[in-house]
Amino acid sequence: MSKKHVVVIGSGFAGLSAATHLADKGNCKVTLLEKNNSPGGRARKFEHQGFVFDMGPSWYWMPDVFETYFAHFGKKPADYYDLIRLDPSYAVIYGEQDVLDIPANLDEFKAMLEGIEPGAAANLDKFLAQAKYKYEVGIHDLVHRPSRSLFEFASPRLLLDMMRMDIFQSMSKHVRSFFRHDKIVRLMEFPVLFLGETANNIPALYSLMNYADIALGTWYPKKGMHEIIKGMVALAEEKGVTFKYDAEVEKIEVTHGTAKSLLLRSGERIEADIIVAGADYHHVDKHLLEPAYSNYSEEYWNKRVMAPSSLLFYLGVNKRLKNLRHHNLFFDEPLGPHADAIYTNPRWPEKPLFYASVPSITDPTVAPEGMENLFLLVPLAPDLEDTEAMREKYFHMILDRLEKITGQEIRSHIVFKRSYAHNDFKSDYHAFKGNAYGLANTLMQTAILKPSLKSKKVRNLYYTGQLTVPGPGVPPSLISGHVVAKEVMKENNL
Repeated sequence: MSKKHVVVIGSGFAGLSAATHLADKGNCKVTLLEKNNSPGGRARKFEHQGFVFDMGPSWYWMPDVFETYFAHFGKKPADYYDLIRLDPSYAVIYGEQDVLDIPANLDEFKAMLEGIEPGAAANLDKFLAQAKYKYEVGIHDLVHRPSRSLFEFASPRLLLDMMRMDIFQSMSKHVRSFFRHDKIVRLMEFPVLFLGETANNIPALYSLMNYADIALGTWYPKKGMHEIIKGMVALAEEKGVTFKYDAEVEKIEVTHGTAKSLLLRSGERIEADIIVAGADYHHVDKHLLEPAYSNYSEEYWNKRVMAPSSLLFYLGVNKRLKNLRHHNLFFDEPLGPHADAIYTNPRWPEKPLFYASVPSITDPTVAPEGMENLFLLVPLAPDLEDTEAMREKYFHMILDRLEKITGQEIRSHIVFKRSYAHNDFKSDYHAFKGNAYGLANTLMQTAILKPSLKSKKVRNLYYTGQLTVPGPGVPPSLISGHVVAKEVMKENNL
C-alpha cells in the first residue's frame, strides 16, 4: 500500500514543525509548498553587500521550547546553531540619559528594581514564583492541547491549575498588585506586547512571559535568527520532507467534503491525501476554498482582534553606533496614545514607541567590518493605508528621536535602506489586514475560542500557525506544528 501524501502549505516555523513531525515516523510522504523562493515565512532573511538582515523575529526566548523541539528527533539546537545569552538582555530607553540596561543575572536584576522602588526585590520573588508556575503549566501542558473541545480541559486538577493562573484577571492589574513605580510597571508589561494586545486586555496568565524573560533569558543564535530556519530545514530534509519553492497555492480542490488536490499558480496540480495549512488562515479559508467549504464568515474574521502590523526598516550604517544594545526598547513616549492608535481608534500614531535592534553589536558576521546592521520596528494597527510617503514620514520621525537620544548622527551614514509594512505583509504572506503577528491572545481568543485547527467542512484539512492554537510568537508556532501533527497522525492512523 502506498503511503498517504501530506501536503503542508507554508515553510514558517509552524509549517516546518508540522512537516518534520509528520515525516519523522516514515508513515507518510510529506511535501512542503512555499510561495516565496526561500524558507522561513516571516523569519526569512536577505543579504545586501555584506549586510545580513533577519526579516522578522529577532527575539530568542523560551530556549527550552527549542530544546524540546529538536529533542523529539534526537537532536539539540547546538547541532544546528550556536547560542549566545545576551547580557544585558536588552535596554529600555525612557528618555535622554534615562536608560535601564536589563541585566541577565537575576540578583543584579533584583538589585536594579530595588533601587527604583524599595521592596520591589521581595515582590519580584513572589511575582516570579507565580509566573514560573504559570510557565510550567502553560508551556508544558495547556498550549499542547488542540483546543477542539471543552472536555480537554475538564479534569479537576487542570481546572484548579487554570484558576490559579489568573486567566480572568488582566495583566495590567496583576502587575500593579506587585509594583507601583511606572518604570517597573512598564518593564513588566512589555513582554505581553509580543502577544498582540495591551496589558489591560491580556490575561494575567501571560506573566509566564516575564518568567521567560527574566529567568530563562534573552538569547541570540550566531549568524542570525534565520539559522534556526536553516537548521529546521536541514532536519526536515533529513526526515524526508520534499520542499517546493515558488509554489504558491491558488486553490484547494475539494470533492464531496474531501480535499483532493492543490492547484498552484504555475498551473501545476498536486494530489494530496491530507493538507496542513500553515499559510495565513484567513487567506486559506476565504480565498483558497470554495465558499461552501469555508470555516468562518467574513463577519467572523472582521470581529477578530488582530495582533499589530509593523513598519520595519532594515538599515546598513557605515560606522559603529554608540549608546545602543543588541535590543533597545524606546519608551520615551507614553504607551497609552500609541496603544489607542493600534487597538481602539486605528490610525498612524502621533508619537509612536519603537524598537531598535543592532545584532552586529553581538555578531560581526551580519555587517561589513566597521559597520552596523540596524533594524527598526514601529508597531501599527492592521489594515492602515500604507504609502511610501507615510513610511518616509515615520522614518524621519524615528531617526530624529534615535539620533537625539543616543547622541549621534546616523542618517547621513546610512548606506542601505529598505522598508517593509502592511502592503508587504499582504503580498509576501497573504497576511490578513497586513498583520505581523497573527491573532491577539485576548481571553476571548484563547484555546477553544481561537479558529479551529481542523476544518469543519473539509475532512482532511488542518490548520497550524499563529492564527490558530496556541497563538502568536516563534515558540508557540513551533508547538502549533507539533499539536496539529499529532491530530493528523491520530485521526489518519499514521
